[in-house]
Amino acid sequence: MAEELLEYGKKGNSKEIKEILLHIFDRNNQLNIENKRGTPICVWGTHGLGKTQMIRDFAREKKWKFAYIAPAQFEEMGDLHGMPNIIDPDGKISGDEYTVYSPPNWVPKEEGPGILLIDDINRADDRILRGCMQLLQNFELSSWKLPSKWQIVATANPEGGDYSVTPMDGAMLTRMLHTTLKFDPKVWAEWANDNNIDQRGIAFVLTYPELVNAERTTPRSLTQFFEQIKTIKDLKKKINLVEAIALSSLDDLTTSSFMNFINDELSTLINPEEILDSEKFEDVKTDIITLSKGDSGTKRVDRLSTICSRLYIYLMNKNYKSSKNHSKNLVSFLLIDEIPNDLLMSLYMDINKNGNDNVKAMVRDKKLALKLLKTL
Repeated sequence: MAEELLEYGKKGNSKEIKEILLHIFDRNNQLNIENKRGTPICVWGTHGLGKTQMIRDFAREKKWKFAYIAPAQFEEMGDLHGMPNIIDPDGKISGDEYTVYSPPNWVPKEEGPGILLIDDINRADDRILRGCMQLLQNFELSSWKLPSKWQIVATANPEGGDYSVTPMDGAMLTRMLHTTLKFDPKVWAEWANDNNIDQRGIAFVLTYPELVNAERTTPRSLTQFFEQIKTIKDLKKKINLVEAIALSSLDDLTTSSFMNFINDELSTLINPEEILDSEKFEDVKTDIITLSKGDSGTKRVDRLSTICSRLYIYLMNKNYKSSKNHSKNLVSFLLIDEIPNDLLMSLYMDINKNGNDNVKAMVRDKKLALKLLKTL
């Protein structure tokens, strides 16, 4: 996209955005107790990043209620505020009739906590968009009101580029707080690992994260592709089929890169289990040293980075349990000279920042501490 994209708010990965959401939701609830209204939030981002899934996951993790609308599908205002019904209290009296609106069936009826997601809000027709203004301002329309402890979250594609969106003016924008979701390969890989996405696909994204920024290559299209090839045990034997499936969802460059990955990289990558469960770590160390060099002798930092990232994600999994040799092998891995200091320090810091107490204890070692001190 040649034209600059117009996005709003702080840019962050899904973990950072969820932290922002949690604070805003907590504050909104406090304001409601004080008989003040809260403020909706709009999450911006390019297509296929997983904005909608992130909001669903947040509600699921918190065990909150969840309601969803896509106003781009609304044809008339009745889809938003409901349809009118005429009430006649006394059929014998003329002129006592009045009109009430029946709220749409998607309107939440039970008390929260809950999230109403207005998905792709700026793909709605301008008339529908204007109709949302009162909802964003007051958490209600003339015909219905959100129950207490419900939050409003909107998602939006950026203005500019090739996106077919309805521009939002200041009156609309200032009714919401704003933030922008950006792709983070490590955070995506953690999500993918927790959701049983093909490990070969996770390794590919961690090896070539720069490819996840194209018109057709997005986290969404990659996830769809990886789900399609998950049942193909030997990708090399079915290389033509794999290529056809890749071309059906990804751009040409990503497809050719994945074909090369199958032929050249996949067989050399070492899985976290091989590192941690090894009975003879020297063999694993030899393999790592070998793959740390390319055919011409150049250092393959990309391969080492992928191994470190996958090892970190494996250790961070909520179902991970340490067993025999894990602590010793993890320290031995971190002591390998071929691992660059920046990768070593990054992995060590991430483990100590995000790992549970047992995982943190695994990297408490004198030799490792001395090596880390030398890198400073």
